[in-house]
Amino acid sequence: MPKLIFITGASSGIGQALALRFYEAGYGLALVARRTAEIQSWADAHHINPARYRIYSADVSDTDSIVAAATACLEAQGLPDVVVANAGISIGMDTAVRSDIEVMAQTFATNNVGLAATFHPFVEAMVQRGAGALVGIGSVAGIRGLPGHGAYSASKAAVISFCESLRGELRSSGVKVVTLCPGYIDTPLTRQNRYAMPFLMQPAAFADRALAAIEAGDSYRVIPWQMGVVAKLLRLLPNAWFDRALAGRPRKHRANEGKATEKQKGPGI
Repeated sequence: MPKLIFITGASSGIGQALALRFYEAGYGLALVARRTAEIQSWADAHHINPARYRIYSADVSDTDSIVAAATACLEAQGLPDVVVANAGISIGMDTAVRSDIEVMAQTFATNNVGLAATFHPFVEAMVQRGAGALVGIGSVAGIRGLPGHGAYSASKAAVISFCESLRGELRSSGVKVVTLCPGYIDTPLTRQNRYAMPFLMQPAAFADRALAAIEAGDSYRVIPWQMGVVAKLLRLLPNAWFDRALAGRPRKHRANEGKATEKQKGPGI
């Protein structure tokens, strides 16, 4: 029986790239998103074997919705070997603007509560089996706070800490907790960014490295490795130097600018 992967945010970006890469590696797919028609179109275009995938409609910011999708997966396909909490949103914010506080609340509801709610239905069964991988998608933007990214940077820092906590809780259970921190990935939303994006990766290249990290059971991996070096340097920079390095950097699009209100499936620094 093939292994099974459950992926949220599978309607675009790295969610789709992960789905295709794991499918090529022989996995069955449980694909989750609000926009299920887009998943179906993608599956048809890539000639995905209908016997090896199912699509589930869910909004991860609604706990009952994502838990229902997970429960349906357990009933229809069984317990996944890998669960990837990939769905998320990336929108700029300005703390001085009242409406942007709601942006922050929605970001946390999706990126943090949604991640925990995605893992929740599978934890006990994975522990009983003594095997499985829970994969949280963080971001290099969670290493240090970036101007205009208050909600996103804070949410991804929380993803990193949450997964670290969960990894400790499950340490002797046989269940792996893997934190992946992408750098800049070429998606429709990152193309709107108004600043340089060093080491920009294509989603397929990210998916190749993600598959290797997940199957190796890595606890934490920055992809690409060059951004891992940047992340280590950012941690070491004194605050004054860090602030000076980012002075004048354009801010990320806020909710009322362009198409930045669309949900971003995966990282969007």
